[in-house]
Parts: sequence; C-alpha cells; structure tokens
Amino acid sequence: MSNHDDAILDEAGRWRSRDLAVLWHPCTQMREHPDVLPLLPVARGEGAWLVGHDGSRTLDAVSSWWTNLHGHAEPRIADAIARQARTLEQVILAGCSHPPAVELAERLLEIAPREPGRDPLAKVFYADNGSAGIEVALKMAFHWFRNRDDEPRRTKFVALQNGYHGETIGALSVSDIPLYRRIYAPLLMQAIFAPSPDAYLARDGQGAAGCAEDAADALAHLLDEHAGEICALVLEPLVQCAGGMRMHHPAYLRRVRELCDVHGIFLIADEIAVGFGRTGTMFACEQAPAEARVGGKGGVQPDLLCLSKGLTGGFLPLAAVLATQTIYDGFLDDSRERAFLHSHSYTGNPLACAAALASLAIFASDDVLARNRATASTMQALAAPIGRIGHVADVRQTGMIVAFELARDGDRRRPFDPSARIGLRAYRAALARGVLLRPLGDVLYWMPPYCIDEAQLGLLADATADAIVEATT
Repeated sequence: MSNHDDAILDEAGRWRSRDLAVLWHPCTQMREHPDVLPLLPVARGEGAWLVGHDGSRTLDAVSSWWTNLHGHAEPRIADAIARQARTLEQVILAGCSHPPAVELAERLLEIAPREPGRDPLAKVFYADNGSAGIEVALKMAFHWFRNRDDEPRRTKFVALQNGYHGETIGALSVSDIPLYRRIYAPLLMQAIFAPSPDAYLARDGQGAAGCAEDAADALAHLLDEHAGEICALVLEPLVQCAGGMRMHHPAYLRRVRELCDVHGIFLIADEIAVGFGRTGTMFACEQAPAEARVGGKGGVQPDLLCLSKGLTGGFLPLAAVLATQTIYDGFLDDSRERAFLHSHSYTGNPLACAAALASLAIFASDDVLARNRATASTMQALAAPIGRIGHVADVRQTGMIVAFELARDGDRRRPFDPSARIGLRAYRAALARGVLLRPLGDVLYWMPPYCIDEAQLGLLADATADAIVEATT
C-alpha cells in the first residue's frame, strides 16, 4: 500500500475519532460505537452512492432515512437551492410572504389526493420536520373542535397498534412502538390504539384483504365505544414503516374514511415516509379502492395530509400539512385564542421550498412514477430468491419498498431471540459488502433512491442474501 493510500485511510480514521469526540448520534446506543456498530464516515454523495474519505462507495439502500428520492447531489435540486440562496435565504413567514412558499403550496394542492364531492384540501401549513408536521395536525384537529361551541369537547385521538409518527411528545403519544415509547410514557397523552390491519398478522388462509376487514370491523366497534370523544384518527397509509415495514391492504383505507365520516372525526394521513412515489403512486392514499356506493375513481382524501422526508428530495428539512377549507375556516374569528398560534422559526424556509419545487419538477420531466414501477418490478424479481433462504419468514413489497422478515427456520411463530441481534449482524455483513442497510429489529428492507439502476439493484440483492446467510448461521 502506498503512502497516499495510508494517508487516505488515516483521514477516514481521524474523522471517526473526531466524530466520537463531539457528536451524539440519533437513535443510537453510543456505547456500541465504534466496535459493535461501525461508523461510516461519508465525504460526499453521488446518485445512489455514499462515498467515503478513502474513496470507498457504499450503496445507500435506505435513502438516508427514507428522505432521498432522486439521488444524492442531484444537480437540478442543488442548482435551485443555490439560485434561491442568492435571492432570499430566510424570512419570517408570520406577516410576510415569498414566492417559493406560495408556489410550493399551489403545487402541493394541485397534486394532493381528491375525492369527488368532498371538501378538498385547500390550505398548506409549513413546519420543519415530520414529527412537527404531526404535532401541527393533532393540534389543528383538537383546536378545531374546541372552537366549535356547539360541539362536545373532543380530546382523544385514535391511532393504530404498531404505528409510528415521530419523537416529539404529541407524535410519540400516537405512536405504538415500545422501544421508543416506553421510557417516556409518563409524559404522553393517552391515545386509543386500534388493531393494526398488518397483513403479516393474517390467519392461515385469511389473506391481506380479510385481515384488513377484520381490523376495520374492530375499529368500527372502538369508535362506537368512544362516540363523541374523538377528534381525529391518524395512520400511515399502506406501510407502517418504523414498525417493521408492515404492510396492509388498501381496502382498509376506504373503510377508515367511511368510519371517520360516520363519526364526524378527522382523518390524518401520515404520508411522511410513503408519499412522493414510494408506494407506486404519488400518494399512498390514492390506492384505496373506489367508494362502493357511488363508484368512480379510487383513492381516499384525508382531512389533514402530513408530508415531509422526500418533500425536498432529501436535501433540506421541511414539512407541509395540507388541510381542508372547513378546517381552515374553523379558526377564523375575532379572537386570537381561536387562531392557530403555532409556529417554527424556519416555517416555509425559501431554500427548502425551492428544493421541493425542483424535486416536484423532476417528477414531471423524468416521468418518475413510470420509472419507479419498472424498478419495483425488478426489485420484486430480485427479492423472490431471497425469500427461499432458510430463515426468511416473509417477503413483502409495496412499490419501491421491499421488506424481509427474519425468523428461526422461516417460521413467523418463532422469532429470533433479540439478544442474538440478527439484524445488527446483517447490517455489518451488508456494510462489509458495500451496501448500507439499517434493519428494523430483524427486518431488513430496501428503500433505495429512485435513480438506482439494475447493476446497483443486483449488488443490493446479492449483498442482502449474503448478509442474511451470514447473520443467521
């Protein structure tokens, strides 16, 4: 090895040392660094690749926590941010306005899910990240009912078992993953959790649709029990991402929409992770079957739609909450207490809005959704042989999300002992093969940037198969 190569490796090592001296990483037991959990120093990004200080290339199979859509350092988004930075980098959005915020709101409302005859999504409220967007939606739903003097006070929320909506107090209150929730339980409000429609829980011979119908029936009973108490129901359409990429039949969304209408409660769709083409359509809500009584186009429209992550193509933090005109009108009053006095310092940041506009323009110019459907088909073909590996209990897919559930001998009734840390083993094995997977427990998943090509998908499949074998033997 040359002195030059030694210098490059030393540089990577120095970055690791400097990092661990000063940084506290998210969602990490820091005691595991640097030995149990390898730290990957990243110098730059390039398409689907993360490039290290030593020139090594690692395939970003998880889109950098599900944010990156079109690839790292996508020049059209980078150029849009640079142009905006030379014009206006930030301005208070309370009492001020600027073109990127207005144009992005117009564009989001243009492409948002819409049902004939339903009050359309008509207003956009900006926040800084996904959790903050959920907080906005929860507060809007509660406050709207509080502003209605003729309504009983509705103070409760319904969420789904195994769902996840963020780490802030309100968002965590409607999340149901013990690892994140248990410690902070004394700080949380008490949500009502309905059975998940998770198809992995289907009984033998029941199928995904039957499982969804059973969960919807249970939800109907729960809503009857708490009639007049609930202001909103919040769910992740089609995929419970942090809950292990558990997936459900789209018929559940239609039933939920109908039940919310019957009980006069708001439906909050958390499309923070699944929006912008991840599931095969621009928004996951679009895949619900047509309403049986009136027919027509499929898809359901929520009353509040929460967007973040891929909103800016993965470049800058931004969230948007889309609300109906009815919800917006419920805050118009002479009293400031009836106004929605919620704010973030960087609400509607011009740079982030410019990035989001550039990302949405790429959808049109590159026909991203059509390309994603072709990529999803390739992913399905590559995933099938992995499903035949001995300890793979389930392979499931929704659009460009593929998940592999690992269990002993492939028997879903026999999960691995958590102390075996099968997911961590697989992570290390994949990383050694140049692929970044970040398992959810013993669930490995693919959620790559949309620019991934067939050769990169081949590497991803080979590394995943090898990682599973190495981790489980």
